[in-house]
Amino acid sequence: MAEEKAGRFPDPHEFQTPPELEGWEEMYPSHYLFSKDREDWEKSQFWYQDKIHDPEPMPPLDLIFHEAWQMSLSQYTTRVFCIPPAQGIAQRMVGCYMYICAVNPPPEEVIGEKAALFGKRAFYVFEHYDELWDKWLPKFKALGEEMAAVRIPKELPKFVPEDQVLPAPTGYYDTYNIIEAFDKLVNQIFKGWQYHFEMLNLTYLAYLMFGDVTRKLFPGISESAIGKMVAGAYVSMFRPEEELCRLSRLADSMRGVADILKSDSSVKQKIAELEKIPDGKQWLEEYDKSKDPWFKVSCGSGWFHYEGSWITNLDIPYSYIKSYLERLEKGEKIERSLDEIEKQRDEIVAKYKELIKTDEDRKSFNDAYNTIRTIYAFAEDHLFWVEHWLHTLWFEKIREFGQLLVNDGMLNEVDDIFMFNRYEIPELLTELVTGWALGVDIPLRSNSYKAKTEKRKKILEAARNWTQPPALGIPPEEVAEPFTVMLWGITTDRVQEWLKGVDVPAAEDVSELKGFASSAGLVEGPARVLRQPKDIMDIQPGEILVCPTTNPSWAPVFGKIEAAVTDIGGLTCHAAIVCREYGVPSVTGTGVATSVIKTGDMIKVDGDTGVVTIIERAG
Repeated sequence: MAEEKAGRFPDPHEFQTPPELEGWEEMYPSHYLFSKDREDWEKSQFWYQDKIHDPEPMPPLDLIFHEAWQMSLSQYTTRVFCIPPAQGIAQRMVGCYMYICAVNPPPEEVIGEKAALFGKRAFYVFEHYDELWDKWLPKFKALGEEMAAVRIPKELPKFVPEDQVLPAPTGYYDTYNIIEAFDKLVNQIFKGWQYHFEMLNLTYLAYLMFGDVTRKLFPGISESAIGKMVAGAYVSMFRPEEELCRLSRLADSMRGVADILKSDSSVKQKIAELEKIPDGKQWLEEYDKSKDPWFKVSCGSGWFHYEGSWITNLDIPYSYIKSYLERLEKGEKIERSLDEIEKQRDEIVAKYKELIKTDEDRKSFNDAYNTIRTIYAFAEDHLFWVEHWLHTLWFEKIREFGQLLVNDGMLNEVDDIFMFNRYEIPELLTELVTGWALGVDIPLRSNSYKAKTEKRKKILEAARNWTQPPALGIPPEEVAEPFTVMLWGITTDRVQEWLKGVDVPAAEDVSELKGFASSAGLVEGPARVLRQPKDIMDIQPGEILVCPTTNPSWAPVFGKIEAAVTDIGGLTCHAAIVCREYGVPSVTGTGVATSVIKTGDMIKVDGDTGVVTIIERAG
């Protein structure tokens, strides 16, 4: 704390984690650790915890997505579209948590070189987005199909089957196939994330450019007004919810189907009852049509293997359908009010256009507006395909490897495979296939792998109970890097609060919180504080959702909540985007909402000013 009050956070090279986390470093690749040979550079950067993507301790194999996004986000900024002052985002692990930094800007001569390339490359994408998206989606779907086709044997055969030997040997067998299959899956995830950032940085950049233009033309314009101007898009991330609405309306029109789905029976019992009646069978057929691809959506963010998906956790989609049917019974509309959002958008755009005095300013506004309206959809369009559909496929395939290792006695449980990072798993697989190749009664180091698994589980559990420092190193005088502010919600004021040690004040001392005015509107209502994705079904109609950050897969609850308040995130985080798309008032990046607000507290959310007021504490 003395260091913090002196204007800095703990030195990443001197900071010590609690003793109960001993051995955490072994879980991650060595290049993810702060190291002496990079000490000078690492000390020159400001590192903060990435709570948007990694609010929880990182299972070793789940790190692969972050390896992929670090590489992809950074290269598109620095080497592909050459955004002049921007560099990449670097990552380090500390005590099972991810810390990141926006790398300091390059020298002026490099900025000049990048500027010469940026205009031509970036604006070409802005001008040709629709045709580029039409190329992007087929190639991404093809990648997913390649992943789904990867074959992983359930077990190694006693002897190679005859048809692989005669009339001519195939030349290679499962000793090669298994290792090749894992390598393929790793490469496919990296390729998927290369595709992920193909236009994403430019989407955020277009929002920043539009914001800059509007602030110059209309001094004093609110951030919520800017957000209203870009809201309203038909995007893939909301398609799972649209399919649930379709299935709910279909069930409501069929004899006996709605009654079964509204019952309190288990999903298994509901399916059994539906299969007994003609309309029920027809409804189940329609459900199956929606499952692939639209229900390959994570129950959470898509970043952690243990979150599950709608495919594996049927309670989630069936609970949403039950809720929709109950709302239909009351005569409520269940679909997103996109027409109303578009109407509000067009009205506010027209209102501000009337204030423009010159043709030059009008062109400046129209160019920036047309750009953001064209490319804005990519942020949530691609999200479904990468972080949900592809990740769900990947987790399914990795669990096939886990089952293989369990069947051969090397692991105790299928998900134990996630306790090893992507560099270690080839070692397990190599030992497995080598032991098979050597013959019978060949001992494997199964006990060693099982012991390592249990040790790492205990470390991850201990990490959950550890309060980590919000940042490491020396903060800049001003946090000006735009993505840090707009996506992560890290501001100069927030860093100063961290330095003062007031990140989590006593709940009773707080009556007002401030954050980003992410989605317009003013509402009051009871708070529902959620810290885990699995608790999302606890939300009741009319409540205000208070959480660390929202997940796009929670779209079905946005029709019944009054507003959303988050600890984390800026104006372009997914929570902000989703709230704008559903016309739900939102304040993001409050820093402490889940710590000072309790379920049942009456709160007021002002999405126009970014202020949350605690009106009355729950008894």
